[in-house]
Amino acid sequence: MSDVELVLRSTRVIAPEGTRPASVAVAAGKITAVLPHHAEVPAGARLEDLGDDVLLPGLVDTHVHVNDPGRTHWEGFWTATRAAAAGGITTLVDMPLNSLPPTTTVGNLRTKRDVAADKAHIDVGFWGGALPDNVKDLRPLHDAGVFGFKAFLSPSGVDEFPELDQERLARSMAEIAGFGGLLIVHAEDPHHLAAAPQQGGPKYTDFLASRPRDAEDTAIANLVAQAKRLNARVHVLHLSSSDALPLIAGAKAEGVPVTVETCPHYLTLTAEEVPDGASEFKCCPPIREAANQDLLWQALADGTIDCVVTDHSPSTADLKTDDFATAWGGISGLQLSLPAIWTEARRRGHSLEDVVRWMSARTARLVGLAQKGAIEAGRDADFAVLAPDETFTVDPAVLQHRNRVTAYAGKTLSGVVKSTWLRGERIMADGEFTEPKGRLLSREP
Repeated sequence: MSDVELVLRSTRVIAPEGTRPASVAVAAGKITAVLPHHAEVPAGARLEDLGDDVLLPGLVDTHVHVNDPGRTHWEGFWTATRAAAAGGITTLVDMPLNSLPPTTTVGNLRTKRDVAADKAHIDVGFWGGALPDNVKDLRPLHDAGVFGFKAFLSPSGVDEFPELDQERLARSMAEIAGFGGLLIVHAEDPHHLAAAPQQGGPKYTDFLASRPRDAEDTAIANLVAQAKRLNARVHVLHLSSSDALPLIAGAKAEGVPVTVETCPHYLTLTAEEVPDGASEFKCCPPIREAANQDLLWQALADGTIDCVVTDHSPSTADLKTDDFATAWGGISGLQLSLPAIWTEARRRGHSLEDVVRWMSARTARLVGLAQKGAIEAGRDADFAVLAPDETFTVDPAVLQHRNRVTAYAGKTLSGVVKSTWLRGERIMADGEFTEPKGRLLSREP
């Protein structure tokens, strides 16, 4: 213990075995021990006594659209990672699209890493993209350290990232399975979307009808069938349709290597509360009804849904028009994901330990970041300090992402992130930030 530099002490430390009073010893950016609460502080170490605030592992958000380079007027690494740090997130994995160029070749990955290198307030990893014409690039991207490959089964919304049809999906999936990679999929079936009524205009009910549940359900069924045939690891992105849950549960019971995420907006916002014209609530797939939301929560509780991520997908305010058909679809949630989920989770009888499992431990496991996601010896000393009983009202003016549009404006949430720590260094405290200290991460072999 002679090399310990820092001890974080709290009456409530969330470790893998449960919550208890403890002192967490840190040296060289790593957790070296989780000790009894009143353990003697080693000579030369600094003590940070957090009182009754909860010490939890930094969150790992594996679904973030940073849009940098190319659409930095929408978002960028500096602003996105500050917003993440403000919300207790210490690691994010950046999606390959909405930036220009998209992360679909090794050269494009290098461009993105160069842009991110001196702007990251937290640790950042990268997904690659699977396009109809880049099967040859998938293995080189894997070898270059991307965490997996994103694909769309319906139009993505940007021309430079086209969707895969079933034949090209199978081709990409077989290639990725051949080297043990992970395919992550936006699963909405284009034929069901094309057949749905497309009214346009400001009514949310019309937009909801244009993205029916059966589009998700059919796409997921086809994805699971392909994964089973090829024994390929697949991950369903941003699940919103509860109708797909029995299929997913059955696939898992059969041993199909499928995992599933959902998002705070599907778990905390409902179609019934969306005002007409309020496209800050628009995302694809859409926010659905309260009864659907109840079933998503049940699936989180029983493990059918593995994890919760933001799908932070911002744009400039002018793209959020009052016409749901033409407005940009995406919800900005990095800074608010933890309090939003905690507020609703507590109301439904879940614990902070559950939230940590969904938003840190399982997301770290999804992408193979063995050094993240838990407070235990040998892991990175990444922490969030949370006052779980304090409340605040969401004021867009204090949000850190670049365009301060939010579907949570005016909502009262529980859980104030007091400070965020990255490898034993406090990078955010009470809304004040250090200079960027994040590292660029690569997939571990």
